[in-house]
Amino acid sequence: MILAPLDLEQVYALVLGLTAFILFLSLDYRMLAENSLFMYGGLCALLLFVLVKGSTQMGAQRWIPIGPFNLQPSEFGRIVLALVLGMFFGENRRGARNTGDLITGGIFTGVPLLLIAKQPDLGTAVTLIPVFIGIAYLAGLRMRLLGVIALATVVVVAPVAWKFALKDYQKARIMTFLNPEQDPRGEGYQQIQARITVGSGGLTGKGFRGGTQGQYKFLPVAHDDFIFSVLAEEQGYLGVLAVLGLYLFVILRSLQAARLAKDRLGAYLVGGIIAGFSFQVIYNVAMSAGLAPVKGITLPLMSYGGSSLIAALASFGLIINVRMRRFTN
Repeated sequence: MILAPLDLEQVYALVLGLTAFILFLSLDYRMLAENSLFMYGGLCALLLFVLVKGSTQMGAQRWIPIGPFNLQPSEFGRIVLALVLGMFFGENRRGARNTGDLITGGIFTGVPLLLIAKQPDLGTAVTLIPVFIGIAYLAGLRMRLLGVIALATVVVVAPVAWKFALKDYQKARIMTFLNPEQDPRGEGYQQIQARITVGSGGLTGKGFRGGTQGQYKFLPVAHDDFIFSVLAEEQGYLGVLAVLGLYLFVILRSLQAARLAKDRLGAYLVGGIIAGFSFQVIYNVAMSAGLAPVKGITLPLMSYGGSSLIAALASFGLIINVRMRRFTN
């Protein structure tokens, strides 16, 4: 069988992802963290390049064409941020207990977040926040303080962002989430179809490629943002439980790796990565079920996207790296 160009791009991504997995598994995570500022600078440079000369698709300027492959630098933001924050808080014996350290960590997070949001890609930008929260919490930030900061940020920033930062289509997505039936053929169409797709699978599903909503294009971008809806339609409730069980297994094993880490850096690194990973899974599932506004947040290891796959495999390489070096000097 001859693979379609779309399939070939994913094959290239899988090969690159496995290479990244081996690379991040082989190199000592402490050495990677020590060079994280260079990686952070490189990430920001790539994000700036994207804003100037990046490839535009579906109204968003997010990609850098490299031969047959489109690189999306924002997908690697969670890994680089986890390395930088892990190094910063790991070297700080006091943890994240003072305002100065918290502000510094917030700046490290805010720069790539704003650059990614400018593309615009608010979904991917938001996934950086759990990385920061996860590492700051492990470093000693009190949850009460975190709650106060989050509330203050929402109260102050939300009105300004609504008026000046959010695009019209982003505002429409939020309003449609509250009442998708107000525009069932326009902005509400995607969310309504996602709910129908999830519910149509029943207990056991319609079988692989046996669904109607996803296969006949009633559900837009079914291969990407709404892949979970297709899973629910084709494999049913039992298939959904199995996949969610696998995700839970990965998360729990990663948390165990963080607990067994030999140093603060390793624990913070794994904690940040798995916080971002968990947020992606939870939000994508909630979005597919109509419980969260539609955002471009991929479901790790399932959604179509080469950069997303490479970043996920590289992340797992780092997690296993921390776990297997827990007995080294």
